[in-house]
Amino acid sequence: MLKHLKYLSYVLRHKFFVFMECCRLGIPWRGFVHDLSKFLPDEWFPYVEFFHGKYAKARRDETGYYKPVDTGQASFDFAWLLHQNRNRHHWQWWVIPEGGEMHTQPMDSRSRREMLADWRGAGRAQGTPDTQAWYLKHRNDIVLHPDTRAWIESMLHIT
Repeated sequence: MLKHLKYLSYVLRHKFFVFMECCRLGIPWRGFVHDLSKFLPDEWFPYVEFFHGKYAKARRDETGYYKPVDTGQASFDFAWLLHQNRNRHHWQWWVIPEGGEMHTQPMDSRSRREMLADWRGAGRAQGTPDTQAWYLKHRNDIVLHPDTRAWIESMLHIT
């Protein structure tokens, strides 16, 4: 039960910070409904086990980033796949793999603003609020359409 409370505490803290950022970016409703899919059983239980249960380990780097691909925990990997396919604010939602290449679609305005709010909110919730530094460290791992990347980098004051 304690692991569920720990995860709930994190999710609510994260949602609060994302909501605040969404309000600043003019999309308060997106902040209110942000990550509601994390409360669905097929995401909730694997996430709890991965971050606070018997599989929990130090999975994030010093910026709070984790690479949720082939973690060795199949239930979490699948839950992460479900999560990013249910939530348009994840850049992965906008990538189409084809023939070994990644083709991107430009993110709509609300989704890219929510993605930025998510990054900022996650950093604040994890005690690493420097979104620009996080982005620069992981920039090459994030596949974005050129228009979306230009907007993100403008918002993060990267020239």
